[in-house]
Amino acid sequence: MNPSQYLVFDIETNGLPFDNFDGKRQEYLLRGADNDSDREKRIREMSLSPLTAEIVCIGYMLMSQADNGWKQEKLGAFVLDASVPYGSNVREELPDGGRLIRCSEQQMLVYFWEMLRQFPQSCLASFNGRNFDAPFLMLRSAVLGLRPSRNLMQGTKFNYPLHTDLLDELTFFMPQQSGATRRYNFDFFTKSFGIASPKGEGVDGSKVGELYAQGDLESIASYCLRDVRATWELLIKWKSFLEF
Repeated sequence: MNPSQYLVFDIETNGLPFDNFDGKRQEYLLRGADNDSDREKRIREMSLSPLTAEIVCIGYMLMSQADNGWKQEKLGAFVLDASVPYGSNVREELPDGGRLIRCSEQQMLVYFWEMLRQFPQSCLASFNGRNFDAPFLMLRSAVLGLRPSRNLMQGTKFNYPLHTDLLDELTFFMPQQSGATRRYNFDFFTKSFGIASPKGEGVDGSKVGELYAQGDLESIASYCLRDVRATWELLIKWKSFLEF
């Protein structure tokens, strides 16, 4: 497969307030946590599940093949702003490029699925998107009563169409805890391939919840788009040297 168009994407998530859950679910979430440290860890891990977390940002970049290489068609981020009602949005330009669209979580998902509907032959590009971002987007949409426009989980573990997950590719679909196909994190892979790490400006995924609580949506969007740009650069490295 040699796609002529890629949609690079990344999401940022934040755990829902623990008090949002009834007593039975709270007990389930904390079951087996024997001390405060364990309980705090369980609550932090809520940000990793679409049943206990919300999407606070979807970053995207649409790249199309051109005569002289690749052309950027779109670059932007949908960011959760609880003050903006469903069906509306507030648009801004980010200082480092790209468009920030503030809207509700439901609205950002509507926009995302519409973009995939608009570009049905675009190949998705991600880092660990097959294992996290894609299932999170699909399940979170269903929880919010939205039907995805594309099945991001079709195919098998080793063969799935219209999606290049660089974590799978760079571990040859055999991620291990050690050895030649060790499952390094994104920061490690980018630095190893000579790409500026998106974490280099002092923001990483662990800071998203804090930034969201402070209302610093611009920093979340900028960080997410740094991830997106670095994913594209890593994809080019893979295509140049390892794609067959």
